[in-house]
Amino acid sequence: MKRRFKNTTDSNHALPVAENILNRDFSASKPNEKWVSDITYVWTLAGWLYLCTVIDLYSRKVVGWSMDDNMERALIIKALDMACVSRNPGEGLIFHSVRGSQYASKEVRDFLEDKKFTQSMSRKANCWDNAVAESFFHSLKTEELYFHKFYDINDS
Repeated sequence: MKRRFKNTTDSNHALPVAENILNRDFSASKPNEKWVSDITYVWTLAGWLYLCTVIDLYSRKVVGWSMDDNMERALIIKALDMACVSRNPGEGLIFHSVRGSQYASKEVRDFLEDKKFTQSMSRKANCWDNAVAESFFHSLKTEELYFHKFYDINDS
């Protein structure tokens, strides 16, 4: 099902970009070893709604998520915080994402550094580097979201 496109990644910024440590190795030998994250959008009658998810590559389970009417840094930090509270990961976790300005922000980098996580980012304009998150969003939209109309964030 084709839908209107809305870009959620602003990779044209001067913020630091992390090395692609994950390098398309989507396997994990234990929980909380590697997480991937991305932002997608949902159209509501009140405007765009943004959804950020954090997925554990071991179980392919969404371990954290957040929604808001904007896609600023707090959206990611809320999803990461939910994942950390529910999973209590240890140091060294690889956190992989696109290279958008939100993920490259000082606030997100500080959050990851405080938890002693290793940040990893996709190459520019390469959706295959974050294929697990992209695949999850595709399934969510085509199997569920496209069949519903939402009035606003409270309706979703």
